[in-house]
Amino acid sequence: MSSSANKYSVLLPTYNERDNLPIIIWLLAKMFKENNLDYEIIIIDDNSPDGTLEVAKQLQKVYGEQHIVLRPRAGKLGLGTAYIHGIQNATGNFVIIMDADMSHHPKAIPEFIRKQASGDYDIVTGTRYVNGGGVYGWDLRRKLTSRGANFIADLLLNPGVSDLTGSFRLYKKHVLHQIINATVSKGYVFQMEMMVRAKQFNFSVAEVPITFVDRVYGESKLGANEIVGYLKGLWTLFTSV
Repeated sequence: MSSSANKYSVLLPTYNERDNLPIIIWLLAKMFKENNLDYEIIIIDDNSPDGTLEVAKQLQKVYGEQHIVLRPRAGKLGLGTAYIHGIQNATGNFVIIMDADMSHHPKAIPEFIRKQASGDYDIVTGTRYVNGGGVYGWDLRRKLTSRGANFIADLLLNPGVSDLTGSFRLYKKHVLHQIINATVSKGYVFQMEMMVRAKQFNFSVAEVPITFVDRVYGESKLGANEIVGYLKGLWTLFTSV
């Protein structure tokens, strides 16, 4: 695969990911090199107390400033504002958002790119809930929680995608910029609202099956507060969009 006219900016928000970051960066760099793709990885660290930023600085020395861009922030300011901060510094015409904890494997990105090119789609989103997709490492409770969250969201919002709460996506940069500017939700609801806004703006969306693997290092940031916030955000979207 080669697409010399395109550049891909990967946004990686991080908080306490010092163990995962070297591995995900190595996988990303390997994938981009093997596919002859121009890229940059923008690390947006929210002042992680575990030293994630120091690890990122060492990775920048290894892979070069043209490929590893550091845009740290002063505190834990949330996922939505991390994307806003990241896209302001992105130089690619395509932007990839994904998790830094290795839940999303970079090997899926070439398929995202092929899918986008096949129909000039504005957005390609990974889905766990079609044939070929899946989730590994979750217990039954968390699987049911995720399925239930997507079912309720689909019932209320009819977003036109099978995995509304997913966070592995490829956007045309100007499309992501427009969607982010219109999105008002915080936390995990941010991802969901982005797909709702995409439908509102009539952007074209394609799906690619992905395998989601639970994090190896560190702790999940999904807790009771996030679930309550999700439900509140869902209701707000239902009554306002």
